[in-house]
Amino acid sequence: MLHGRSAEQSVIDRLLADAREGRSGALLVRGEPGIGKTALLDHAAETAEAAGDARVIRGTGVEPESELPFAGLHLLLRPVLDRAGALPAQQERALRAAFGLAAAEPGDRLLVGLAVLSLLSELAEDGPLLVLVDDAQWLDRASAEALLFTARRLDAEGIALVLAAREPFTAPGVAELTLGGIDPVAAAALLGSVSGETIDPVIRYRVLAEARGNPLALIELPAALSRAGSPGVPPGDPDDGTALPLTERVQDAFLDRFRRLPEATQGLLAVAAASGTGGLDVVLPAAARFGDHLEDLHPAESAGLVRVEAGSVVFRHPLVRAAVYQGIPPSLRLAVHRALAEALTGEDDADRRAWHLAMAATGPDEEVAAELERTAARASERSGYAAATSAYDRAARLSALPETRARRLTLAAEAAIWAGELDRAGALAEQGARQLAALAGDAGRTGGADGHHDPGDPGHDGESDGADESGGSGGSPALRARLTHVRATAAFLRGAPREAYDALLDGAAPVDGARAARMLIQAFHSAWYLGEPEVARVTERLRALTLPPGDPLAPVAGFVTAVLSGPGDLPPLTEVVAEARRAGADSPRDLVQVCGIGLAAGQDAEVGEVARSLVDEARTRGTIGVLPTLLFFSAETELFHGRHRDALAAADEGLRIARDTGQAQWAGQLSAFLAYLAAVEGDDGRCHALVNDALADGVIGTGWTAWALGTLDLGHGRVEAALTRLAPLAGGYQVSETRCVPDLVEAAVRLGDPERAAGPFARYRDWARRTGRPWAHALVLRCRALLEDSEECFTAALKTGARPFEQARTELLYGEWLRRTRRKSDARPHLRSALETFERLEAAPWAARARTELGATGSAAPEAPAPGVLARLTPQELQIVRLAARGLSNRDIAAQLFLSPRTVGYHLYKAYPKLGVASRGELPDIVLFA
Repeated sequence: MLHGRSAEQSVIDRLLADAREGRSGALLVRGEPGIGKTALLDHAAETAEAAGDARVIRGTGVEPESELPFAGLHLLLRPVLDRAGALPAQQERALRAAFGLAAAEPGDRLLVGLAVLSLLSELAEDGPLLVLVDDAQWLDRASAEALLFTARRLDAEGIALVLAAREPFTAPGVAELTLGGIDPVAAAALLGSVSGETIDPVIRYRVLAEARGNPLALIELPAALSRAGSPGVPPGDPDDGTALPLTERVQDAFLDRFRRLPEATQGLLAVAAASGTGGLDVVLPAAARFGDHLEDLHPAESAGLVRVEAGSVVFRHPLVRAAVYQGIPPSLRLAVHRALAEALTGEDDADRRAWHLAMAATGPDEEVAAELERTAARASERSGYAAATSAYDRAARLSALPETRARRLTLAAEAAIWAGELDRAGALAEQGARQLAALAGDAGRTGGADGHHDPGDPGHDGESDGADESGGSGGSPALRARLTHVRATAAFLRGAPREAYDALLDGAAPVDGARAARMLIQAFHSAWYLGEPEVARVTERLRALTLPPGDPLAPVAGFVTAVLSGPGDLPPLTEVVAEARRAGADSPRDLVQVCGIGLAAGQDAEVGEVARSLVDEARTRGTIGVLPTLLFFSAETELFHGRHRDALAAADEGLRIARDTGQAQWAGQLSAFLAYLAAVEGDDGRCHALVNDALADGVIGTGWTAWALGTLDLGHGRVEAALTRLAPLAGGYQVSETRCVPDLVEAAVRLGDPERAAGPFARYRDWARRTGRPWAHALVLRCRALLEDSEECFTAALKTGARPFEQARTELLYGEWLRRTRRKSDARPHLRSALETFERLEAAPWAARARTELGATGSAAPEAPAPGVLARLTPQELQIVRLAARGLSNRDIAAQLFLSPRTVGYHLYKAYPKLGVASRGELPDIVLFA
């Protein structure tokens, strides 16, 4: 029976009821030790099992295994891995590789999270599923990431996922239930149920006062206070300010009970506490080295401190294990870890053995350090970068040679970048740099292999390479370059592009070849958000760099410099990408940024083709982290081609993934882009909310936010406000700065101040000429028509042809001009055409303006048509419907969009009535017609 938790039980019961109805939900139960988190999880399990219609799987974080990648996830899913064969092949391989059951392949660490979602969804096909994870604060980072990725994507599978944790564990995007102490009446009832009527009244008063409603304290403190002989007011009374914190009081109570056990029992429990999992197959051989055996466990079982369950020693509460472990004398603790290492003899035990050896080390030990480095390399291969960071870091501290220590610190810093631990990466890189500075006279004794994956872009699924580089040809300059690259990447991801830019330019100077090229290309990415002088400087450095023939980065670097070097013929981006791929480019990593450069060159169609192919490749390979970048470029091309709904779907997905993967810079950029789409639709509230989101995520999306707000004002006729917003932005080299110029020209002319647009328009005209694109020339002609009051330019612009939205705006402006010159009949067809396009694109303020103008010509505007069938769908439904129309199964669609198959089916069935169809077989005709 739970005392005082009826409200919390109701939350759990609602979660289970939703799962029975096919709805999924996730909940984080948070609270201090002993507050009743485990009891609430027990209630959930008992309720589900009593109903008889739900399956329950349960796992627990184990503190000593928090440095072993995917250890917690393996303990949770081990009973259901027989169902992994139903997963898409790539997900199954990723999951088995994460658990060391298959060879690791290159991929993204979040692919494991997708596999977990698919596996749980597969289990939920049999009925409601309850997933319980206790002590989540001790999950290894890789397990926690995978579970939280799953939690945020639960939708319509019939899964209830409940995690319990103490501070500082967080679960962004997951509902929280914080447990406080139970109320005084419930506390008194619980104390009475465990202590009976015989408890001394003074002790009863003290327990209730000191426990503050903590159930574990209410159970454990009475006996502890009684043993202390406390009818008076002993030292440590809470009223005199000397009492220990409650958690320590309870832990001390457990320690006191532990020390009252026989010596052999204490020894056996010490080994079990240090082992982590408590598996008897390891604990008993290790304990036997101290003369302790299985029968010595009985007194601890009788005392209620442990139980034997499924072949393991299970401590009654984590505080019991903590009390036992901390109570071991330091010298004995070293011996216990060494005994455990000697007992772990299997191939699968290598990582646990290495950590126990490290815990037993008393000083530098190259043999143990090498074991830890191999552990780190295995963790990296399985995308367990946080665990790899810890192992490399500990290996560095155990290294006997300074140059080896520097190399391992470099590997640790690089792994920390992939783990998203930016502050830790920076600190490790600084340690490595100091170590190298001390070794300045021996630079030739340390090396760096250019083949090592470097953290060159925030979404890359790179791996740390554990190969020994001491004595290599690169020497300290290569290690320094790698450490600089780490510091710069961390700075950029923290929103400090200037710091990243300066570090990369300085760091690339002493190295050459592919490493220098990657550093300079990343410096270019940082420079893009700083200004033209910075872009020019890094472009010059790239142009001066000599890459060997056939280097895969040569076409990329050449395209970047060609675009930014002024007039001259440019190769199509598709040819550049094809050449880089033939030369062995690491795709999509090496090819991502050329999409942005391609847009700056006006190669929208080519960028769209390349971005779509890279998105497909990233989905196939499971490199989830790079998708926000690629989906942003894809969304831009969809927008520029007038496919606003597809732009919305791509940007919406990119934003969800960016937030899931902690990529604040791309979350900001995508929010800013979505703000522009909202501006086109005239949605003030949504536009401003998205602008606020974008600015909260950093400075990188400020170009798109300014364009969005300027477009919003222009659409609603707030011309002066639009001009004020657009004038500082227009005329630069960034995509938003270039493409907003026609809007600036319109605002300036309508306000009667065309001179404010003269300079930006001159640059835009030069840019359009360099691109050689008809649609860009059409916009130049429209701007000239406004600036020169030229009908000839209007008609030439319409004849040249722009994209749908811009063509409609040209027709609107020309129609307005014709009406003002009293040629109303000539104006009507242009205004009707503009109105039709604006309504199709849901550009409400522009449609309203066209409708008003049409009415002013004396012609009744047609009634607004009903939205197209696809316009009735949410962005996610639109993506799913398009893929289903191509013949993909729910499982295939789920794999592409990182959803569960049941969620795909749920959204399809929601879409059918909106589309007026009864089955997926009718979708191709609907999508084609739309």
